[in-house]
Amino acid sequence: MSTSRERVSKERLINILVAPHVSEKSARVAEQGGQYVFRVRTDATKPEIKAAVEFMFDVKVRSVQVANQIGKRKRFGRFEGRRSDWKKAYVRLQAGQAIELGGVDAP
Repeated sequence: MSTSRERVSKERLINILVAPHVSEKSARVAEQGGQYVFRVRTDATKPEIKAAVEFMFDVKVRSVQVANQIGKRKRFGRFEGRRSDWKKAYVRLQAGQAIELGGVDAP
């Protein structure tokens, strides 16, 4: 039987990764550097991101780099708005490891 702390920890790990981030830069980084890019929660830390990727995809992570993206200010006619801030993580796996993201070809 698992304790409350273990259950909360696994729930937290499941909720840290929001989605894979698909863009031209993420595709280039995937094929050149063997990195995967994920959109993560803004309060996630590097050790939590590493643990979440290892838990969700059953791989070994070599390194994690994070970048905070500041939301842009946008105008909608006469109304001004702002997109939300978000965080992305560049995850590099150990040699021989790969993640199947469904349609994204990576090393």
